[in-house]
Amino acid sequence: MTNPAERLVDLLDLEQIEVNIFRGRSPQESLQRVFGGQVAGQALVAAGRTTDGDRPVHSLHAYFLRPGRPGVPIVYQVERVRDGRSFTTRRVTGVQQGRTIFNLTASFHKPEVGPFEHQLPPARKVPDPESLPTVVDEVREHLGALPEQLERMARRQPFDIRYVDRLRWNADDIEGAEPRSAVWMRAVGPLGDAPLVHTCALTYASDMTLLDAVRIPVEPLWGPRSFDMASLDHAMWFHRPFRADEWFLYDQESPIATGGRGLARGRIYDLEGRLLVSVVQEGLFRSL
Repeated sequence: MTNPAERLVDLLDLEQIEVNIFRGRSPQESLQRVFGGQVAGQALVAAGRTTDGDRPVHSLHAYFLRPGRPGVPIVYQVERVRDGRSFTTRRVTGVQQGRTIFNLTASFHKPEVGPFEHQLPPARKVPDPESLPTVVDEVREHLGALPEQLERMARRQPFDIRYVDRLRWNADDIEGAEPRSAVWMRAVGPLGDAPLVHTCALTYASDMTLLDAVRIPVEPLWGPRSFDMASLDHAMWFHRPFRADEWFLYDQESPIATGGRGLARGRIYDLEGRLLVSVVQEGLFRSL
């Protein structure tokens, strides 16, 4: 299996080991901790597998409690909190080597037609994704060639990521920069037709670039880091159906960073400017 999109689908395909207990793989990576988007996406799969499948998830609220260890499986224990006429609620605990590393609560809503609709338009107009370089091409253009570690990561990357604004490489690039960022994203290959897979794949992607907005006024996004950062919590609201293997715009901003924590929020739009998903996340930042 060589396609990174296929590997992502496989990563999200949990093994059921009891009625409400699932086990997810955790790839052996050269990272300090398991990627938070992976844990959130797998936990949401576990929650969805315990529902009838006729109610899409409309929100999730999650806490990253401990760093997960790459290469060690994660067990997801699902509590069936409520099965109502319109809403289904699930609580998921992620456990690794006997320790709780993650908690998630997800709510599923039976589709219905509301009495009205409205939506604010996107905050700014951006170039079409096809007119922008991939992040890999942009890094190659600046460095001449990818370092071996980045080359390996690029080959495994399940999403095509294209920054709306050029990457910032030095102190001059970040001078006067606001804590805002925007990226176009889509899976690098087809993800199938199961709506839960697309929802969980986008949950995976939502943790990839959101905290960039916090860092932008402080240090270049690429190059040596002066801060270690980790996700603390993550919340998402799913407004409309979507496919994660089609282009979506992730518009991100950070309203505040203080006390070693930075808050970031994102809005995810399709090519027509329809708001699909809203995201809020807080991250911990410490000097290296």
